[in-house]
Amino acid sequence: MARILFVMTGADHWTLADGTTHPTGFWADEAAVPYEAFRAAGHAVTVATPGGVVPPVDPASLAAGANGGEDNARTVRAVVEGAPEFASPVALAGVRLDDFDAVYVPGGHGPMEDLAVDADAGRLLTSALDRGLPVGVVCHGPAALLAAVREDGGNAYAGYRITAFTNAEERLAGSADGARWLLQDRLTEAGLEVEAGEPWAPHVEVDRNVVTGQNPASSGPLAAELLKKLA
Repeated sequence: MARILFVMTGADHWTLADGTTHPTGFWADEAAVPYEAFRAAGHAVTVATPGGVVPPVDPASLAAGANGGEDNARTVRAVVEGAPEFASPVALAGVRLDDFDAVYVPGGHGPMEDLAVDADAGRLLTSALDRGLPVGVVCHGPAALLAAVREDGGNAYAGYRITAFTNAEERLAGSADGARWLLQDRLTEAGLEVEAGEPWAPHVEVDRNVVTGQNPASSGPLAAELLKKLA
């Protein structure tokens, strides 16, 4: 049995360029689908957030349209609302990476609000990389990689081939124009090599111990790749 740390957002809003806020949180199936896959494989999950707050789910991600129909949405809602780990997170500041075998970061716009600048998230993600632990990150979750900065100011993940929610997808979703910054741009500026697949299609990149997925549709394939590394 492996022990998997879910690093999750504690932000229920995303601050836009004009100073207004947009309701957000984590994207439901990006947490629920891997959670179910990991638990079905017999692994244990611990959720950690900034301050130990219960991670807020983006309400838009619970809708039928965001999940390919009401049946899928009902399944995702049942996991998000019923999994005890989501209801009882620990604080990122108190996490000892010695207690875990892998790290996973789901997306949603929430990570762009808090995890992107969270020193504890950055510490854990840097340490996981240096220890060779499998690290899985999906959609907007790679915003957390921006906090993985070494003492010399360089990003620990610079030079890694990854994928993430793309500028094209942000534009198609109607959220690019109002954003303070775009994830693909910021990751590229930090020295990561962002590979962009077709919008909305499943796309996973694997580089050494780092597994990344581009969008919600990539959550399942990403979980499968992470499970291979835990086998």
